Amino acid sequence: MKILIVGSGGREHAIAVSAAKSPKVDKIYCAPGNAGIGQIAQCVPIAAMEFEKLAAFAKEHAVDFTIIGMDDPLVGGIVDVFEQQGLKVFGPRKNAAVLEGSKAFSKDLMKKYNIPTAAYETFDDPNAALAYLKTADMPIVLKADGLALGKGVLICQTLEEAEKGVKTIMEEKKFGDAGARMVVEQFMTGREVSVLSFTDGKTIQIMSSAQDHKRAKDGDQGLNTGGMGTFSPSPFYTEEVDAFCRKHIYQATVDAMAAEGRPFVGVIFFGLMLTEDGPKVLEYNARFGDPEAQVVLPRMKNDMIEVMQACVEGRLDEIELEFEENAAVCVVLASDGYPIAYQKGYPIEGLDAFDNREDYFCFHAGTAVKDGKIVTNGGRVLGITAKGEDLVKARQKAYEAVSWVNFENKYMRHDIGKAIDDADVS
Repeated sequence: MKILIVGSGGREHAIAVSAAKSPKVDKIYCAPGNAGIGQIAQCVPIAAMEFEKLAAFAKEHAVDFTIIGMDDPLVGGIVDVFEQQGLKVFGPRKNAAVLEGSKAFSKDLMKKYNIPTAAYETFDDPNAALAYLKTADMPIVLKADGLALGKGVLICQTLEEAEKGVKTIMEEKKFGDAGARMVVEQFMTGREVSVLSFTDGKTIQIMSSAQDHKRAKDGDQGLNTGGMGTFSPSPFYTEEVDAFCRKHIYQATVDAMAAEGRPFVGVIFFGLMLTEDGPKVLEYNARFGDPEAQVVLPRMKNDMIEVMQACVEGRLDEIELEFEENAAVCVVLASDGYPIAYQKGYPIEGLDAFDNREDYFCFHAGTAVKDGKIVTNGGRVLGITAKGEDLVKARQKAYEAVSWVNFENKYMRHDIGKAIDDADVS
């Protein structure tokens, strides 16, 4: 089979590594890809939002199966374009990707179908939002309605902060058109857990749980990022939590989307908050999380391509997902200054230290080739992942491995997986 992967980050590198393990696959293309993906796939200089060019490339090169990694093309309708041209593609259609594309849509869906989530209100008018906030309890959460690279969420401790937040999102349009509409949500407390799933529009199969670290700095300080590291499985995702979510959240979401005439085929990412009142949905994503994919996919025993084909062909009920009885931790190496301003173009040293090491992975997120050398080319540069027999050992190995790689302005958090200590998983 010939496979095309659309995207350029650490998630797409993890997808490419899993695809390369499939005996079905003999050629991988990636558009536009990055320096790491280029070592196992042929990178194609077509941007992720150039749908017609991508479809034409897939036809011209007799691509058998395309995997859409990123949120923007999914929300923009790339799957519809490919399907209209008779191409096999993995991911939700535009009318289903709205589950991530509009927070207002997803909140309304949960309310209509009694899927547990935080209380909320939606606003198109900043003045109406400001008037509502004067009556609301603090802290409170403000969310830009549309896609904002995982950064369009503000947690406001005071009314003054919330008023500034409305200005930032709706008036200054810091997150662009994503902030034309805003969701104001009750602040929830508890452990956050990420759960990825495959679905064919009817059946849903749950992957191993994970936990992400969104803030830029140690101790969960600093600005929200696309993710500074993650671990899998989450020790807080118990059998009781799993049973509740399967009954009230996972299948309920798939059924709700089908009932709305928006059958969802692809990956649903469930961002959960484990509150005192039980698990509630924080957010949905319509694709693999990044960096969650970097700790979940390396632990999956199944042939990923086989599972994705089953989703597209509506026979996911024939598949049983299996994961290794171990753990994985990913530490993101970023460019200092991320997520605001940072320099790029620095040579990366030590990448060959990962060659032929079974339990270690170096997933490229923001890299490029310049003058024959691999250089930094983004805010998040590499995802250093290690597997171990338990979370404590996996974390030790991941932090050991980050020292193998160096580049100027290398930055990372030093407390990825701190929650592991609270859970006493050793």
